[in-house]
Amino acid sequence: MTSPLARQAQVVRALGSEFVAAILSAGERQLHRAPRTARLIDEWPGDPAADAVAMRFNGALHAVARRGDCAALTDLYAARAGNFDRVIGGAMAAFDDFIADWMREPPQTNEVARSAAIMAALMTLRAEVDLPVELLELGASAGLNLNLGRYAFDLGGVRVGDATSPVRIAPEWRGPPPLARPVEVAAVRGVDLRPLQVGDPAARERLMAYVWADQPDRAARLHHALAIARTHPPLVEQGDIVDWLPRELSRPAGAQVCRVVVHAMSLQYCGAATRATVAAVLAAAETPIARIGFEWTEARDAVHLTLTTYPGGRARHLATCHAYGHWIEWHGPTADGPALPLSAG
Repeated sequence: MTSPLARQAQVVRALGSEFVAAILSAGERQLHRAPRTARLIDEWPGDPAADAVAMRFNGALHAVARRGDCAALTDLYAARAGNFDRVIGGAMAAFDDFIADWMREPPQTNEVARSAAIMAALMTLRAEVDLPVELLELGASAGLNLNLGRYAFDLGGVRVGDATSPVRIAPEWRGPPPLARPVEVAAVRGVDLRPLQVGDPAARERLMAYVWADQPDRAARLHHALAIARTHPPLVEQGDIVDWLPRELSRPAGAQVCRVVVHAMSLQYCGAATRATVAAVLAAAETPIARIGFEWTEARDAVHLTLTTYPGGRARHLATCHAYGHWIEWHGPTADGPALPLSAG
């Protein structure tokens, strides 16, 4: 039986990361040197793929390298070359407890490149519902995607957002560009079981450790997004989705706002009951509400960007996307007008 580390090594290699694939492959071969970590992986209670067990392991090793507590590992990451088995095995033996403890916490990537797909969906929505939006994010982590109104986007040549922003997101765009529509973000709120506070250095370091070590552009983008969030902290509450979402939707929104429930790579970590509750709460909506999802398909063979509008529950598959937002293959409505600025509210 192929282990989660070996399987994920194949996945990340296909995604273009030979370095992370080498880390995971060496980790698989050296698991015998980290008995606590090996036992945690072997006895994992849920679905290792859905729970991103391998990515937790990769983040833990990257965290050790970034801390500088293991010089050989830090050097390996800096050079992205060397004797992987010797160095990874030594680090796993020395930091077995740290790695296992790190892996018990859910992944916290909060990848801001995914907000490009969310922005494209919001422009599509604006063509149908001509209202400012109130964003409600499920599984918001540190809330970085709630700050999408403060980022600059190039979506297949359609430029929107804050042109002066240090966070510049230009995914490889496949297909025609999306509809160019103004998006006004009136308010933002989010919820997470374990929200990360951007003012906490340990929380920021955890996010940085989850960035693949051979993707410096991604790390730089996250660094700038964290700086913006420290100046403009989004509101992310600690709580359970099944309690928080009905409560938020019960609050009057006003006639001039369309609420948009957003989730990006978060519902995959929720149980079937939670996902069913989210669907039921939204299906019962009597006022304009939209849902934007950026999630793996049930078969985990593709990431789909979806837009569903209520009342009525009209669902559309707008795009197929790279898991971290590097490229977007657009299937939705196409551009037919000039690009317009986005308002952060």
